[in-house]
Amino acid sequence: MSGRDGRLGVGVIGAGRVGPVLAAALAGAGHALTGITSGSDDDRVEAILPGLPVLTADEVVRRSELVVLAVPHDQLPSLVTGLADLGAWQPGQLVLHTDAAYGVRVLDPAVRLGAIPLAIHPAIVFTGASSIDLRQLAQAYAAVTAPAPVLPIAQALAVELGCEPVVVAEGDRGTYAEAIATATEFSRSIVRQSSEMLARVGVDNPGGYLSALVRSSVDQALVEGAGRRAPDSDATIDE
Repeated sequence: MSGRDGRLGVGVIGAGRVGPVLAAALAGAGHALTGITSGSDDDRVEAILPGLPVLTADEVVRRSELVVLAVPHDQLPSLVTGLADLGAWQPGQLVLHTDAAYGVRVLDPAVRLGAIPLAIHPAIVFTGASSIDLRQLAQAYAAVTAPAPVLPIAQALAVELGCEPVVVAEGDRGTYAEAIATATEFSRSIVRQSSEMLARVGVDNPGGYLSALVRSSVDQALVEGAGRRAPDSDATIDE
């Protein structure tokens, strides 16, 4: 299924920090939004996506040419399987998930009904504030995994989200997710620990005090890391 001039009807399952922002980015790229599932803060979603219908998951699938699955890691397999059990997935429909750890094989229940699997993980920490997150997306990379014939579609969608796509092989998604988690959790832990120590010695606004130091340290580490880059790997998934 494909929309006129490459534009798609996009539905989103998952109304947390990620789903509404990605919906806004795709709408900004010219796609038509069909609906989103309910979340814990429907007022926030309405502020980001005014007037967008709030639907059940199976209704989102029924109405959409591209379905974005932006749900917690432990919910993704059962969601895909449950919708397959309902016969919800449609032949030719694009199904995209945003989880760092999974490639496309988690979408196999949808594929068996004819859907086309894509995995795109934007490498940012989503705040849930659309203006901030959309700015971050425009400066970010995104890990892309897809079967070779549809890899260009996944790459194009990553670009439409504002990201630069980087292909990650199916078998490498676990290592990729570990790298993302390490960078995220270690950074948070170190900043929290340092802030607490500065507060104990009487430094007001320790977060602000550390801001320039942390940013410059991270920038230097990234420069040093780029100098030790691993050789380029094959750009297709293991099939």
